[in-house]
Amino acid sequence: MISDKQFQKEIDLIIENAVREDVGDGDYSSLACIPNDAEGKAQLLIKDNGVIAGIDFAKQVFNYVDAKLEVKTLLNDGDKVDNADVAFTVSGSSQSILKSERLVLNAMRRMSAIATKTHRFVEQLKDTKTQILDTRKTTPGIRALEKWAVKIGGGVNHRFALYDMIMLKDNHIDFAGGIAQAIQKTHKYLKTHHLDLKIIVEARNIEEVELILKQDNVYRILLDNFNYQDTKKAVDMIGQKCYTESSGGITLETAKQYADCGVDFISSGALTHSVHNMDMSLKAI
Repeated sequence: MISDKQFQKEIDLIIENAVREDVGDGDYSSLACIPNDAEGKAQLLIKDNGVIAGIDFAKQVFNYVDAKLEVKTLLNDGDKVDNADVAFTVSGSSQSILKSERLVLNAMRRMSAIATKTHRFVEQLKDTKTQILDTRKTTPGIRALEKWAVKIGGGVNHRFALYDMIMLKDNHIDFAGGIAQAIQKTHKYLKTHHLDLKIIVEARNIEEVELILKQDNVYRILLDNFNYQDTKKAVDMIGQKCYTESSGGITLETAKQYADCGVDFISSGALTHSVHNMDMSLKAI
């Protein structure tokens, strides 16, 4: 996984690029009708139910736009919220508040939706050893925000990108000439380039699980689109040799049954690619 320093760099880049994209040469709507010295106050009003996420991010946005803005938090990331709750207030330059408004709302609405969905999976798995993982099926340009939201919701981040973990999926295996060839070539490459990366290998059936188990130093086996019976069989075969992960269309309704098969992780792209944004607004008070 990437370091905290690397992750913060990603957040900084998101803020810088988002402000550039939205403000450009200037927020002319505010500049045209709001005096430069005008000051005001606004509150972040929740209009939905779920798990709030993005409060810390909002504070970073406000600080980037105008370090003199004062944010007073009434809730914390990860708190459960109801309609009419207030997450925070922000006071200072009216122009700066308006300049920050859309970025804060866009990010928090999506992050809160992801945190809420993740929390629902966590609740389904709470009596098992299985943890819920995100994937790389994220919105281009804001992956760090979406993975941050998964953690806020109680989930676990999978690899951040292509560079911090090896995942040999079906196409890698087919292009490499088979499971053994793919794994052996990967070990050789890592050794040659002095890289210390964990290796995950995807299995499409029980026969491929058997082939993977014949190779050394595999960190995790990904059981892709297995049914419950084959998942249980694969978990029993693998034992303590490496970690196990289930994936492939697993829903809130089926997650517990896969967890009961004994897998260590369930990964779900739906945590980040299929959510309905939480309703909220930033209102002057």
